[in-house]
Amino acid sequence: MLDFEKLKQNIRTHERDMVALEGLLTSHPALSPENGGDGELEKCAALEKWLTAHGFADLQRFDAPDARVSSKIRPNLIATVKGKSDERTIWVMAHLDVVPTGNLALWQTDPWQVVEKDGKLFGRGVEDNQQGLVSGVFAALSCLETGIVPAYTVKLLFIADEECGSTYGIRYLLEKHGNLFRKEDFILIPDGGDSKGETIEIAEKNILWLRVHTSGKQCHGSRPDEGKNACLAACDLALRLHDLENCFAAKDALFAPDRSTFQPTKREPNVDGVNIIPGDDVFYMDCRILPRYTLDEVRAEVKKRVVAVEKQYGVKVVVDEEQSSQSPATSADAPVVKELATAIKEAHGITAKTIGIGGGTVGAYLRCRGYDAVVWSTMDELAHQPNEYCIIENIIKDAETLAALFVRG
Repeated sequence: MLDFEKLKQNIRTHERDMVALEGLLTSHPALSPENGGDGELEKCAALEKWLTAHGFADLQRFDAPDARVSSKIRPNLIATVKGKSDERTIWVMAHLDVVPTGNLALWQTDPWQVVEKDGKLFGRGVEDNQQGLVSGVFAALSCLETGIVPAYTVKLLFIADEECGSTYGIRYLLEKHGNLFRKEDFILIPDGGDSKGETIEIAEKNILWLRVHTSGKQCHGSRPDEGKNACLAACDLALRLHDLENCFAAKDALFAPDRSTFQPTKREPNVDGVNIIPGDDVFYMDCRILPRYTLDEVRAEVKKRVVAVEKQYGVKVVVDEEQSSQSPATSADAPVVKELATAIKEAHGITAKTIGIGGGTVGAYLRCRGYDAVVWSTMDELAHQPNEYCIIENIIKDAETLAALFVRG
């Protein structure tokens, strides 16, 4: 505990540096091309320069090619702090990219300039995922500055493309540089949590995002008998797909909500006039499915309901998958879960509990490859909202917990 107290004391001296780093990162918008941006390179370069200036000597880049951005690459950066043992690596994994601001009229501050008020930092990305990034950086920096060597080698991984599917981030690393990770490693993703920092996420619902395109026949609004109303058929199908919640009706208290959800969400424009029967209609489904059900089971049931609507309305329906993922859970008894829970207890006297979530993180991709990964942080969960903020004290507390984990191993 003596080493931990030294690390904790060091971390507390860096509050203003944490605020400054948040400001630096926010000032470099890192939006994926899907969100109208040019990727993460500018932000990554600023972070790399900062890390070098503060004594991080072992930095590696693993750039994924992407012709859509001006640099033609999407950067993935690893900062390594050597430990007493290389038997395992302790990974702290944060993502560089952020989501768009949304309606600027809903923001009370400039989203690309950090504003400090009442112990909070406001700006796009300050919580998702810069809070976890900054906590990991200062936990590792405290080891460098105090000369305290972690029990095991620590690697801070800053990844691209988390917000838009991870093709150029963790999926690229797993496919092209899979030897980076080992089954005995501890993998911590500070990209979700609760306001007390007491929940360790070990499982995620399976995700299935569907684009549903219904093709009928356009006609005048006064003569629906001469057309095939794609909007009407699509509305019926949306309700039938929503009813899958009654088909896959099991409950699991690990998750909140404790059931599978099948929700119609986005809808594309169809016709320009009220008096036009649409011949085309496109809507989307966001499906979050308990792990006990496979995606193939869901796909089969979706197909049945699509066929029934096609037959009833005389339309053609094409269903495309925008995103899909399913993964096993990390065991509640896995070493990384137990050691993190102990570190949380030692650092702040909090008794942690394990949960599952409906959202998707990069943890799913790691678990699919057989790696134990956990998601944890202390946050109010302001991700993707206007006036996103993080609490400065949470950055400090999470850095302290990570430091406790580093010296414990």
